[in-house]
Amino acid sequence: MTVQLFCGDCLEIMPTIGKVDAVVTDPPYGIKADSTMAKQAGQQYGKAAAKKRAYLATDWDSKPASAEIINLCRENADICIIWGGNYFILPPTSCWLVWDKLNGDNNFADCELAWTNLKKAVRIKRHMWNGMIRVGNEERFHPTQKPLAVMEWCLSFLPDAVTILDPFMGSGTTGVACVNLGRNFIGIEKDPQYFEIAKERIAEAERRKNNEFFVKKPTAPTLFDFMLEDKQ
Repeated sequence: MTVQLFCGDCLEIMPTIGKVDAVVTDPPYGIKADSTMAKQAGQQYGKAAAKKRAYLATDWDSKPASAEIINLCRENADICIIWGGNYFILPPTSCWLVWDKLNGDNNFADCELAWTNLKKAVRIKRHMWNGMIRVGNEERFHPTQKPLAVMEWCLSFLPDAVTILDPFMGSGTTGVACVNLGRNFIGIEKDPQYFEIAKERIAEAERRKNNEFFVKKPTAPTLFDFMLEDKQ
């Protein structure tokens, strides 16, 4: 398993990488999620609830990913999973991946959609991810960060894909999913601060993965052990 991380513009870096097995990514949609969520810190749930995380106030989501980049994603891989595909001009497909956030009654979207070119029917994943109300103890570093379980679910549709590229790596969740599932990963992130977060998260996932091979499994007591205990 190999991991390659690039800090820079994916439009410049992707042509140097060449073909990969699959692109799995969540590009900017141009909905200003970066600045909006940074300003909303501590305001969403009222005084009695925990303070909302203050994300980095950057401008990465000031405009959607260009058609040139989306087309480059499709050219660089035979298989593509592109979150927010409903924001871009893409061919018709039989297989949308639907993430149901189980948000309940609020002002946020009930679901997010990923365009794919998989030859499958529509698939849905239900996973609660509503501000501080989330399944599991996963920390959220990025305003549009996908849950690890959702990204691992995406990879489950790509059993033969050895090398995965995410040209909009963000805080690195796709990379963590690849490490957990033993896939090669190539990640590109333009923002240096998020790049450092992604690098550390992926490195930590690699450390956990490597430690699994060094954990000594307990062995059953032998007859000799029991004989010693009896004599004592």
